[in-house]
Amino acid sequence: MAPITTEGASIPNEVFNLVKGIVGVGVLSLPAGVAAFGSAPSAFIPAGILIAVIGILSGYGFALIGKVCAYTGAKSYREAWSRTVGEGTSWIPAYSVTFKTFLACLAFSMVLADTFSSLLETTRNTTLLVVTALVLLPLCLLKNLKSLAPFSLLGVMGMAYTAVAMTVRLLDGSYSNEGKLVEQITSNLRPQFGNLGAASVLSPNALILVCMLSTAYMAHFNAPKFYLELKQNTLPRFNKVVGLGFGISIFLMGFITMVGFLTFGKSCDGLVLNNYAGTDMWMGMSRIAVAVSLVFSYPLAFTGCRDGFLDLAKIPVDKRSARTLNLVTVMLLGVITSAACKLRDVSFVLAFGGATLGNALTYVYPALMYRAVVAQQGRTEEKFGVNVSMASAVLGVVMGAVGATMAVRSLG
Repeated sequence: MAPITTEGASIPNEVFNLVKGIVGVGVLSLPAGVAAFGSAPSAFIPAGILIAVIGILSGYGFALIGKVCAYTGAKSYREAWSRTVGEGTSWIPAYSVTFKTFLACLAFSMVLADTFSSLLETTRNTTLLVVTALVLLPLCLLKNLKSLAPFSLLGVMGMAYTAVAMTVRLLDGSYSNEGKLVEQITSNLRPQFGNLGAASVLSPNALILVCMLSTAYMAHFNAPKFYLELKQNTLPRFNKVVGLGFGISIFLMGFITMVGFLTFGKSCDGLVLNNYAGTDMWMGMSRIAVAVSLVFSYPLAFTGCRDGFLDLAKIPVDKRSARTLNLVTVMLLGVITSAACKLRDVSFVLAFGGATLGNALTYVYPALMYRAVVAQQGRTEEKFGVNVSMASAVLGVVMGAVGATMAVRSLG
């Protein structure tokens, strides 16, 4: 059993940081996940249920990782795996976390390309190349990122403003058929509603939304950190953090998804901000807020991705010279930027990443670690919990296989 800390973060601080880590720009792609299977306003009813159910299952997986750390004293996701499933296979979660952060950076680059090109009214790929070379690269080359940490608050403020702005535009009817702004957007982005309502959730296409949600709630590789940094980190207190954090995140994601889908219906773009007119001042401010937030949070995600690749390459920390770090940074950022220039649909990246790596990190790995530690320590009273976790793991595998297939098919 891990020792209980007497110093650390309070429950409110942990809840805020957890919500901040979960609710990011990925939520702006969720309306497209609803549009993947529905076209009538009632399609949001089952979508809202899915948002809640997947959020609860994700929170359960997050809580399981904390429990494994409490039982074993592990201080990281990989260490938790090593102490339960085995050291010989610890490369599995290591690869998963690294490539998951790679996909997160790819999605960030795609959103930045769409956002800045809309703000500056320039071509998408040229804008991305300029922003990467002049802004992202210098920030990613920084050796000390502590100065960027306060800017992460901009992400929360930006998403809060975006939710308000989207609500204003839904209520004032600016993008309805006779709205004052609808004529200023291209025909494929204008509101389009049909007769595919709540029953359409039975379509296999609904699994695209399910897999996007696996990515949307992804914070699980930081679960050990949240448990260890919690003041008086007993499991009941940690579970309270998880319950509040995921509960608030479920509400925010559901609300923003609802407003976006009820405004544009079947036409929701992979990044719903693209549906709004470039001359819309309310949404223009939202684009600026999202862009600034992403610019300063990008290096934090990129550093995790870069360090993950260096770990997989078995390059010790003391051998990572400034020249090595700079070379890997330039090469990796070049690969991400090239991929972002080719890919246009952020919702595909999120759906595919969620179907594969997201489902594994959220449902499968926590269940395997929990089952292993219960067996190791002879905790027979937790047999029911193991059965529930394994059922969740099987569900994650099935959803992942079908969802990945549907995501790939959506490209064609």
